[in-house]
Amino acid sequence: MTLRIFLVEDNKTIRDSLIPALEDLASAQAVGYAESEDAAVEWLTEHSDAWQVAVIDLFLKKGSGLGVLRRCLQRQPHQRAVVLSNYATDDMRTRCRALGADAVFDKSNELEDFMDWCNGQRWRAA
Repeated sequence: MTLRIFLVEDNKTIRDSLIPALEDLASAQAVGYAESEDAAVEWLTEHSDAWQVAVIDLFLKKGSGLGVLRRCLQRQPHQRAVVLSNYATDDMRTRCRALGADAVFDKSNELEDFMDWCNGQRWRAA
């Protein structure tokens, strides 16, 4: 089963490397992406059935991933929200979990754990 991922990431270089990695390592398909909080919230609202996992960076071109997480509180029971950020401090992990994040990963040193988590979601959704 292919895991449908919506990516909230403003860095094109990261998007361009993360999407193929997700496809190869987690049998995932990027169904869309946004670079700002407003664009992410708009997409998630208009496509509420199109995604299974929202992968959210905290620092965006405009707005914050925390605002996107707030919007994801309204997600369906089978949908997951995960934070993938370079700013995954203990305090930020706590804030993200309080806003409904199912998991929080550091981009710089937890990518393998993130891919493993995505693979677990794929089997869970099957």
